[in-house]
Amino acid sequence: MNVCELCGRSDVKCTIHHLTPKEEGGTFKPTALLCVPCHKQIHALYTNQELAIRLNTISKLKEDDKIRRYLKWIKKQPGTKSVKTKKSNERKRKK
Repeated sequence: MNVCELCGRSDVKCTIHHLTPKEEGGTFKPTALLCVPCHKQIHALYTNQELAIRLNTISKLKEDDKIRRYLKWIKKQPGTKSVKTKKSNERKRKK
């Protein structure tokens, strides 16, 4: 088990997040280890274009308003808790 670079929780299952999505040319660019809930939440809130252009570092992600409330909440959750992902209203309308 690892530590999530976004929420800071430890003893969580982590996945590799391409800070610039592979679809946007980030195959060989920097990555981060994120817990599964944080990784899913990022992709539920932001398009690949948004991630590539303005949210391509952990610090930029942490500063964004859309994810800030989520991070405040998830930090209090145990690593074993199952978390439901919610899409932003903007992402829902785009589909």
